[in-house]
Amino acid sequence: MRAATAVRPSPGAPRAPRRGRDRRAEILLPPPGRPRFTGADAPRAAVVGGGIAGLAAATALAERGVRVTLYERRPVLGGRLAGWPTQLADGSTVTMSRGFHAFFRQYYNLRGLLRRADPALSTLTPVPDYPLRHRGGLTDSFARVPRTPPWSALGFVALSPTFGWRDLAGLNPRAALPLLDVQVPQVYERYDGVSARDFLAAVNFPEAAHHLAFEVFSRSFFADPGELSAAELLLMFHIYFLGSSEGLLFDLPDEPFPQALWEPLGRYLDRLGADIRTGAPVDAVVPHADGTLGVESGGAGAHHDAVVLALDVAGLRSLVAGSPGLGDAAWRAGIAAQRTAPPFLVSRLWLDRPVRRDRPGFLGTSGYGGLDNVSVLERWEGEAARWAGRTGGSVVELHAYAVDGPSAGDRAGVERGLLDRLHEVYPETAAARVVDSRHEWHADCPLFPVGGYAARPGVRTPHPAVVAAGDLVRSDLPVALMERAATTGMQAANTLLHRWGVRGHPLWTVPRRGRSPLLRTLASLTAGP
Repeated sequence: MRAATAVRPSPGAPRAPRRGRDRRAEILLPPPGRPRFTGADAPRAAVVGGGIAGLAAATALAERGVRVTLYERRPVLGGRLAGWPTQLADGSTVTMSRGFHAFFRQYYNLRGLLRRADPALSTLTPVPDYPLRHRGGLTDSFARVPRTPPWSALGFVALSPTFGWRDLAGLNPRAALPLLDVQVPQVYERYDGVSARDFLAAVNFPEAAHHLAFEVFSRSFFADPGELSAAELLLMFHIYFLGSSEGLLFDLPDEPFPQALWEPLGRYLDRLGADIRTGAPVDAVVPHADGTLGVESGGAGAHHDAVVLALDVAGLRSLVAGSPGLGDAAWRAGIAAQRTAPPFLVSRLWLDRPVRRDRPGFLGTSGYGGLDNVSVLERWEGEAARWAGRTGGSVVELHAYAVDGPSAGDRAGVERGLLDRLHEVYPETAAARVVDSRHEWHADCPLFPVGGYAARPGVRTPHPAVVAAGDLVRSDLPVALMERAATTGMQAANTLLHRWGVRGHPLWTVPRRGRSPLLRTLASLTAGP
């Protein structure tokens, strides 16, 4: 497997993440300003949180000469994509994480961030297909589906065993046409008060095809479709399917997250002069009369000229609650109201025999009692491949999203149930002995409930020197999930740089509205469901 290549920064030079194949991808240039700070005049900025959003903000600021201190409560960088060593029963030391994450080609700003340490993105391996298997026996595939709309939609209909021409003709056009012209924030103004389930019912999506919307899009948010805002569902359709020609295939890191992504990026930040403090939770941010901000961490305080809040929901709520002088009453109430999605489970199993070679490396599943997908890690990850090659086994990962209700209280039962479903999906694994296993339970992803958009924080806060970033933060661009974290991190940094008269960073985005003028006109004539 290829190692990440570290490069020296070129201070002052604009860095535009390379766009993908979509010629209609848009670049947003920052306002003019001086190229960078040159030393003594450089302000001090604290970035609270070392996940994707915090790393993006810290990188963008440090590249412009800002004196950055990055605070991360955990001992490692990466946030929800962090990894840590663990020793298996056979004596092997391996890296555990919270599991599979797809790096789609639409993630322009995330990929631009990763290019800082790996210009060719050599550590990302393309996945040849993303099949979706129904328990009834049908399987959808994206390998042969055209990537450019509208041919992507028509090609999917032509190739799908679950969604055919008769189903397309049966859709409610008045309800479905808004999918063809998704804009931000208009999509929230119109559809945030509708659930994803109700929207698809109004469109008359056939029951057999609901997995395309639920398992691929809705459950990516770890949420029940009846509770998820339809605006987020429409945004996902636009980003991945109807608004972009990058397609639904994706890349995966060829080594665990720390080795492939965060350690190289951490070294890059170190060369830029950033002060990275892991194992350093921030307890409070205190505005001072002179305009500076005190950051209290571990009983010690430091003064900064600006602060980026790049935390998950629980971390942001806790920090704001512990910082009574920060923000105004409405903003603080909005932060306190943020909710997390239901728990999810990642089970990783080290088996003593291999999964059949003809099995896909990643399989989405529908109707298998809570099992959402199966990954065979040695198909793309070097560490898993080395373990499998040495032992003759396989490293298999199982995901269960939105584990809610009574089952959430029986974690051992859910874990056994996923193993039983694996045996059903890949029967050869029933004869395998589990050499060791790890089960990661978490409930820290943001929930985007019906009607919740208005209360979500934006990049700007009531304090001009405090900005927010993360996948829970509103953006004026069509982004979601990891790309929303990277994009808002860059937007947060650009907001501060503009305030200081320094040029920010270019951003890329999928087209900010539907691709066809005719279809946009038709969509504008429809009313919401």
